[in-house]
Amino acid sequence: MKKLIVNADDFGLHPLINAGIIKGYREGFITSTSLMPSAPCWQEAVQLAQENPQLGIGVHLTLVGSVAPVLPAGKVSSLLDEQGLFLADYVAFAKRFYSGSVKRSELEAELRAQIERALEAKINITHIDSHQHTHVLPGINALVLKLCNEYNIIRVRIPKEAYTFTGGFHTGIGRMIGRSGLSFCAQMAAQRADSLGLKHPQHFFGMLAGGHLNAELVGNILHQLPDGVSELMTHPGLDSAALGKIFPWQYHWQEEMQAYLDSGNKKLLQQEHIQPVNFTAC
Repeated sequence: MKKLIVNADDFGLHPLINAGIIKGYREGFITSTSLMPSAPCWQEAVQLAQENPQLGIGVHLTLVGSVAPVLPAGKVSSLLDEQGLFLADYVAFAKRFYSGSVKRSELEAELRAQIERALEAKINITHIDSHQHTHVLPGINALVLKLCNEYNIIRVRIPKEAYTFTGGFHTGIGRMIGRSGLSFCAQMAAQRADSLGLKHPQHFFGMLAGGHLNAELVGNILHQLPDGVSELMTHPGLDSAALGKIFPWQYHWQEEMQAYLDSGNKKLLQQEHIQPVNFTAC
């Protein structure tokens, strides 16, 4: 049987992202989202989650992306830039982490604080993932999985897209190499998760074309969806032009949202006998 989790990342980052996620859930086939505990619009996202209790909610652990930490900056300074924000991206973070400049005690304290803030919000947490997939990096993954067990969050994202999968998305060799590296890390993370009894989807999509999905590309994924539980990662929003002035990622937020409202893709779900689910189906 084919089961599909469509998980929208970055819930809480901006009102237009929050609104796009909820529209994709209510009017389309988005089934799950990942809540950023330290993001500027966290409280709005929590309220929306409470108003939509069937929407799966993950904790989007955040160590990058130029947002503030949950803990006071002075307590996690090894994680932050000169402005007291997380480093801009995973490359900058990885350089600092693997050079030994990140204090493990601060890293663990911040991750704990993020998980606890999410749990205190009184919403049904279904899983853990992370901003820019830092939770599968060697040296961090073991800590994250330990915290999953400690806080009884038994499901986790494994962003292991098949090395040869393109789904019709055309890109350069650099992006292909980056995807392969992440998929390799995710495979090691999956083995560790399995050894600890944690659950995760069997298949993952949306990495190579992350931020650039549209109705056609999502349709291609639906056509090729394998048996079992799959996760499709997505980044919807209401207004790509407005969001593009704030975030430098060149994402196609509005196109991604429309892909799940598309009538052709809704028909494909029925034709391919795909059951929309959230992480509780793992």
